[in-house]
Amino acid sequence: MGGFAISEKMQLHLAMLALQFGYAGFHVVSRAALNMGISKIVFPVYRNILALLLLLPFAYFLEKKERPPLTWSYTLQFFLLAVIGITANQGFYLLGLDHTSPTFASAIQNSVPAITFLMAVMLRIETVRFNRKDGIAKVCGTLLCVAGASVITLYKGPTIYSPIPPLQRTSTPVLLLGDAKGKNWTLGCIFLIGHCLSWAAWLVLQAPILKKYPARLSVTSYQCFFGVIQFLIIAAFCERDPQAWLVHSAAELFSVFYAGVVASGIAFAVQIWCIDRGGPVFVAVYQPVQTLVVAIMASVALGEEFYLGGIIGAVLIIAGLYFVLWGKNEESKFAKAAVVIQSPADHINNTSTRTASHISSSLAQPLLAHSTDQTAA
Repeated sequence: MGGFAISEKMQLHLAMLALQFGYAGFHVVSRAALNMGISKIVFPVYRNILALLLLLPFAYFLEKKERPPLTWSYTLQFFLLAVIGITANQGFYLLGLDHTSPTFASAIQNSVPAITFLMAVMLRIETVRFNRKDGIAKVCGTLLCVAGASVITLYKGPTIYSPIPPLQRTSTPVLLLGDAKGKNWTLGCIFLIGHCLSWAAWLVLQAPILKKYPARLSVTSYQCFFGVIQFLIIAAFCERDPQAWLVHSAAELFSVFYAGVVASGIAFAVQIWCIDRGGPVFVAVYQPVQTLVVAIMASVALGEEFYLGGIIGAVLIIAGLYFVLWGKNEESKFAKAAVVIQSPADHINNTSTRTASHISSSLAQPLLAHSTDQTAA
């Protein structure tokens, strides 16, 4: 590689930061689409069709050689991943967003790292050593992220910054995309919790499947295909109005295009690569960054104010993110040291190597050994 090459660790961090900006815009765009009256079933159908059309050519041509044959077992696994990661995830999100606001929807998603962490530990994808500083750092970081999100959600506090004077609020139509007044906030929270559970399960369950089926773009394409089928089945029962399938304005077209191309097609491909190389917890722990980006976007586009609670929560979230990333980095160092120390002892290397390779599923080493550097571009 030339001197201009960026390390894989840095590529992962940059990819996850870009992903959070893409998803942050999606919160605002989705709310705009719902306020324009677009159907909560038609919207994800079009979104996933666009994502499938974007991903399919790349999946077919780039992964021709490494794509394993599609068996009934894989088909069932992809179908179930689509149920969890596309149909339940996107459906619960839209229902929750319809009853709350973009900032709140983004804030509550910060429970995803904690849920993902617990699921990954239970499935032994992620390890925790409570007698070591890396294990304690990962647990404390996850708790700080959740604490920060809870502060943002439950405590507003005094206004610190108001971006737009009250007189200007009536003249800017986009400002109507803020809080969902007059809607069932509690029901919205329940839907968003369902969305977070679905998302966390999807992040964790993809990891072992990618280990056996390393063609990442193909896995994403299959999920989008089954997601379209599932939403069409739901639409057959729940969406009887033919007019709902028409796009009525350029704004609606843009929201569908953004959702399909940016928030599904590009985001799914980037996210699945990051899960493959960094592990599900690494991907989930970047979620809090999205809350900060949404807060800034909401301030600019929706005229939302900054409150003391939001600033305190943001500080806790950033601290939590640092702790988890530091913990994963230390875990990698421990794993490398263990391999170096134990390598001369060939007669006891069987069990120790298995343990060391399990521990080192971190940023510095791919979680899934079957992936190749050629697919990371």
